[in-house]
Amino acid sequence: MTTSPAGARAAGEQLDDQEVAGLAARLREHRLASRLTLEVAAARVGLSPAYLSRLETGRRQPSLPVLLGLARAYGTSVSGLLGEAMTEPDPVVRGGVIEPGRAGGWGYRRAGARGRAMQALRVHVPPGVQDAVVRVHPGEEWLCVLQGALRLTLGDRVHHLAVGDSAHFDSLTPHCIAAESAHGVELLFVHTLLQSPGGELCLGGGPAAPH
Repeated sequence: MTTSPAGARAAGEQLDDQEVAGLAARLREHRLASRLTLEVAAARVGLSPAYLSRLETGRRQPSLPVLLGLARAYGTSVSGLLGEAMTEPDPVVRGGVIEPGRAGGWGYRRAGARGRAMQALRVHVPPGVQDAVVRVHPGEEWLCVLQGALRLTLGDRVHHLAVGDSAHFDSLTPHCIAAESAHGVELLFVHTLLQSPGGELCLGGGPAAPH
């Protein structure tokens, strides 16, 4: 993201003129906790070090795009920068029908709380020829077959999983998932996607799953 000081103050993008209590101090605290210098942090967000310094001393108010950029750079949320108390997510996720997605027919339904280190999904993989792209990325993945039959390729080995079978593997191992049964396969899928900047799901050709 590249945001100039003038752009950061553009109409419609700026926060309320009244300073959010403690915002400047929290911006500095989060930067120091991330062990970033003014120069490095400003470069990550497309700001000048002088402008970031003015934000940290309360002489300027950040726009929403700047806050979003700083939150990403510091590994936190906008709510965290604003000092808002985070509510505990509901631990219960009710079941429901998995609707097929537009891309390739893959279907996803969230099966865990948002904002956790692990993300859980129920996934429907359609039958037929699957996306042959082998994927490699940081993180861990765990899956369990709920319905149907699955072909899981890990490196040079091909594994055939039936209902009740599960697999747990390092995502840095080249991997590919495909349905072997006529009606597709339904999975319970848990992933971490550690250090993945996009945080995107690697399954098939389907849409990015909700996080």
